[in-house]
Amino acid sequence: MEIRYLGHSSFLIKTNDTRIVTDPYDSKMVGLKFPKVEADIVTVSHGHKDHNQVEQIEGTPKVFDWPGQFETKGVRVWGFRTYHDKKEGAERGENVIFKFESEGVSVLHCGDLGVIPPDAFLDEVGDVDVLLVPVGNKYTISPDEAVELIKKIEPGIVVPMHYGFDECAIEGLVPLSEFLKKMGVENSVPLDKLMVKKDGFEEEMKIVVLKI
Repeated sequence: MEIRYLGHSSFLIKTNDTRIVTDPYDSKMVGLKFPKVEADIVTVSHGHKDHNQVEQIEGTPKVFDWPGQFETKGVRVWGFRTYHDKKEGAERGENVIFKFESEGVSVLHCGDLGVIPPDAFLDEVGDVDVLLVPVGNKYTISPDEAVELIKKIEPGIVVPMHYGFDECAIEGLVPLSEFLKKMGVENSVPLDKLMVKKDGFEEEMKIVVLKI
């Protein structure tokens, strides 16, 4: 499995047979040009423009934007209803986190998760090999909360997303460095892509930063 970061909360996940794109965004709103990309599956965590620009995706993808269980092209997909804020959606509505499983690897994309779910909910989500987690604080969980969530889920690899950067057009997002500092990561070198395979995970959890 190959994972590339398209920016904000968007990733391109490639398996042997399938291309998945998460949360395609509006370039003007984010301050980053969304690349040309074709997909078989697109997931949308919620309806805000910086996460729901499906029309930019080339091809004829199947779009999942609601909770449930799905299977297509050798990929199992679970959508779990969560909240975009700490007031059960009263401020910013609901958020769907998506879990993908293919080739013996499970990936959890948290979307704009605004509150740490209860332990019983995380038990339902089950084991996670790769966690794609927001760390920008405004509109999502904070770096401290991201660390707490990571400790609860115990993934093999953590990839941070949804954080501030120099050209970011969304005000208030904290930079990636704040999360890395909380995790005790120094001198992190961003990778072009993350390659993962079944039984290819180390005993110690890794933090992987991907290039935008």
